[in-house]
Amino acid sequence: MELKRGINLGGFLSQCVHDDAHYDSFIHESDIETIAGWGLDHVRLPIDYEVLEDEAGNIKPQGYERVMKVVEWCKKNGLNIILDLHKAAGYSFTTTGIEGQNSLFDDANLQDRFINLWSTISKTFHSCDNVAYELLNEVVEVENAKAWNVLISKAVKAIRVYSPTTTIIYGGIMWNSVSSIKLLEKPADENTILTFHFYEPLLFTHQKAHWIKEIRQDREVKYPMTMEYFINESKLIGYQASGVLDSKALTMGPEFIQEKIQQAIDGAEMLGAKLYCGEFGVIDQAPVEASLKWYQDVNEVFEKFNIGCAAWTYKKMDFGITDEHYDSIRDELIGLWTKK
Repeated sequence: MELKRGINLGGFLSQCVHDDAHYDSFIHESDIETIAGWGLDHVRLPIDYEVLEDEAGNIKPQGYERVMKVVEWCKKNGLNIILDLHKAAGYSFTTTGIEGQNSLFDDANLQDRFINLWSTISKTFHSCDNVAYELLNEVVEVENAKAWNVLISKAVKAIRVYSPTTTIIYGGIMWNSVSSIKLLEKPADENTILTFHFYEPLLFTHQKAHWIKEIRQDREVKYPMTMEYFINESKLIGYQASGVLDSKALTMGPEFIQEKIQQAIDGAEMLGAKLYCGEFGVIDQAPVEASLKWYQDVNEVFEKFNIGCAAWTYKKMDFGITDEHYDSIRDELIGLWTKK
């Protein structure tokens, strides 16, 4: 499966109120038609476990029916679709082991449930030739690197019972960081894609983000600016600024971006696997022309190394490409991805 340029459907079946009223109102077939009309070739569909199973782990047939409907919309419009398990029972990227709320890697029963969920997904969608499976959105904790490799292996074996050739996607730890690809084990087969997420420099792409307590709410950050500027400002947000603080790049822009992404490229090459960026984007608090420049620079590096990607995200979620914030540059942005 080729995944060249796509977009996420964040907030539809994940990070949302899980009820039919929300599902029915957030994404329609017309949205899929719009995405296909832009010239993109795939969507990434984040799905929380609550869509597919209840709190006891029992299957929700209506949830599978809803996902299948989206798969069929995509098929009708010539789009591939990644089914991304954005949240699993016992695991979410929005909480950390430090806070004591992620228990997947400490609980054998939850791991069995995770594997069984993927077995059911595989059994349900194995005949859909436009579908890929992404095992888990973002594993955060460094200490779970080895345990994540073990769980990957078990989940892949379960999936392959029903879907022997379907593309399987997964990334490393630290929110799918570029530097963690190398910590993964060699994929079991060639129908595997390794993924990373890219939001560097975080100080720019997540400026005024209310969910990052270290991020200041009282200043606008432009791009590209100088490396000295980003280094000085990034010191204020601690470990989440390590991408800048560890950089040896002399200039902010394509040089810095390539330096960061090169770590993922080298890791995937070492493991003999394809590479894909499942998320990249800029918050709607950033200056819009600076955002366009960032997208141009990132796309330049993706094209240089033939890296497929999906922008975060189609609507709302503070990053929505269809929202009013992007009105003045949307056509240019989409044209950048599709060469229109």
